[in-house]
Amino acid sequence: MKRFWLLFSQSVTVLLAAYFVVGTLKPGWLPLRAGPSSASVAVIEAPASSAGAAPAGSFRLAAQRASAAVVSINISKNAPRSRQQMDPWFKFFFGEQPSEPQVGLGSGVIVSADGYILTNNHVVEGADEIEVVLNDSRRSVAQVIGTDPDADLAVLKISLDRLPVIVLGNSSALQVGDQVLAIGNPFGVGQTVTSGIVSALGRNQLGINTFENFIQTDAAINPGNSGGALVDTSGNLMGINTAIYSRSGGSMGIGFAIPVSTAKMVLEGLVKDGQVTRGWIGVEPNELTAELAQTFGVTAQQGVIITGVLQNAPAAKGGMQPGDVVTKVAGQDVRNVSELLTAVASLKPGVAAPFEVQRAAGSSTLRIAPGVRPKPRQMAE
Repeated sequence: MKRFWLLFSQSVTVLLAAYFVVGTLKPGWLPLRAGPSSASVAVIEAPASSAGAAPAGSFRLAAQRASAAVVSINISKNAPRSRQQMDPWFKFFFGEQPSEPQVGLGSGVIVSADGYILTNNHVVEGADEIEVVLNDSRRSVAQVIGTDPDADLAVLKISLDRLPVIVLGNSSALQVGDQVLAIGNPFGVGQTVTSGIVSALGRNQLGINTFENFIQTDAAINPGNSGGALVDTSGNLMGINTAIYSRSGGSMGIGFAIPVSTAKMVLEGLVKDGQVTRGWIGVEPNELTAELAQTFGVTAQQGVIITGVLQNAPAAKGGMQPGDVVTKVAGQDVRNVSELLTAVASLKPGVAAPFEVQRAAGSSTLRIAPGVRPKPRQMAE
């Protein structure tokens, strides 16, 4: 009996040892054991969506379509040398003092397979070197084709092949409440897409440009976004992001973009002629006030009052007089000076257009053929 128990205990010991070795080195050989390691948790998983399908309400496709054509712009300016640095005695005692170049960031939009890029004039103004960085990480030095400070737009050109090109949309069809996306490189963090709606149209009298007809949006626009794209939910270009209203330097939900209709006109003018040709009639316009209306004896309640007309200018030749209140230009209502300037600038020089005016003696329609708007005089240095 004692021998039997000894044999039994030795067998059990060998089996336990074998089980321990196998469980340690080859646990898969053993049957599954109940315990925390094999317990399953009941969860609910979303069904797998079909490849490439965007979720409902997603702007993925619009962002993908437009983002490839939005670029980052790095600019550098040589620091101006001070008079002290130019002084021979200063150089004798201290030697040549190096000047640190100034750098800046912005965005741009490729609008042609030929390499033409739209951006803001204030992004590239005064730059000594401009580098464009594509969304696929390619880089190229850019050439300035032309600038239009009056509209705060500039056209650059790069020489690369297989360039992605954005599709130009119809900004005139935009309505308040339409969804839009802003794409650019804010603060240099890399390409960023933000969404919002069109908050207002035709914003002017902001003191940003000479000709203002901004799209206002609450899509987040921050420093570095200037020159980037404002697109619709199909990825079509609706505007060039230009400015923000901010007390902190960051987005506060009030951003402004130049309509693509204006940008296209500037693009064609700069590429074809090297300048933008705008209409001009030669008047001194003022906002209509009760005091000015009383002074000139007019009863108009809306429009822009003309307080001066240049001799032999297109307006004078067309019969316009001081005291006239312009209410419409080529069928377009004008309610303030900014709207009048924009309406006249859009006219084709040499082609007569109707101007509806109100005078003390009554209403009249004048036919005026605008001239070419003179370039602004450069400030004396």
